[in-house]
Amino acid sequence: MFGYVLPLREELKVKDWERYRAVYCGLCHTMGRQCGQLSRLLLSYDFTFLGLLLGAGGDRHNCRCVAAPCRGRSCCANSPALELAADECMILTWWKFQDQIQDESLWKGLGARFLSRLFRRAYRRAACRRPDFDRLTASQLDALHRLEEERRPSLDRPADAFAKILAGAIPPTGDLCQDRATEQLLYHVGRWIYLTDAWDDLEEDLAQGSYNPVLLRYGLDKAPDPEGPEGQQLRLTLTHSVNLALSALPLLEETENTPILENILWGGLPLVQRLVLSGKWKQQKRLLRERQKR
Repeated sequence: MFGYVLPLREELKVKDWERYRAVYCGLCHTMGRQCGQLSRLLLSYDFTFLGLLLGAGGDRHNCRCVAAPCRGRSCCANSPALELAADECMILTWWKFQDQIQDESLWKGLGARFLSRLFRRAYRRAACRRPDFDRLTASQLDALHRLEEERRPSLDRPADAFAKILAGAIPPTGDLCQDRATEQLLYHVGRWIYLTDAWDDLEEDLAQGSYNPVLLRYGLDKAPDPEGPEGQQLRLTLTHSVNLALSALPLLEETENTPILENILWGGLPLVQRLVLSGKWKQQKRLLRERQKR
């Protein structure tokens, strides 16, 4: 998956950082139990955010894994929140493989074809447990694929198609206010992810002639200057989405995870945004992600 939704570790209290890492490890172990051990390779920071939003992080125990074989780590116990996040991570990733197979040539798509077959059984189990999310994901990625085929020069329409997937990631509870706030928060995080990824892929898409809404929207034949008008406009719309997600968060019931969610929205996302727009993300993302695992 994308892996842009990270916390700003330096601004988290120790107890909150330990809670975040426990949810991350708990999601990893839950994916192994539900979708097979290989599925843990698909672990996503983006779905760790979803687990936090669902309230994961209560009961914890010490666990061991390849990343910490000797000293072990604090790990969240299995819970409905982590089970949902694990299944939806599997479903969305598998459909992303299908999208890559459609978009790429036979040879370039071999990796996606192999991974699709490798995880097909795990995907089917997850889809049986979450049929509504599976249908939503398939429908919205199909709509996104049609926009790509039409070479639609719009930022909003493809971003909307992807954002609706995350907006539907949490089933409604019946509380209209809470459900609406959750939907809006996830929608704008999803929109931010899609547009951030589009800028991050500019050079690669230019070289391959692939669809990129930023290039088509501004009629560009080379990567734009992040300080130029295109970069400024994209920065404005990304910041607007982050602000709308932040405005939805106080409408949700406050939990022990609220400080972590606030940290991700006001600290982590803007940091990643600055790195992506400045072209420094590819050089620094490995360092940032490694720091999340310590």
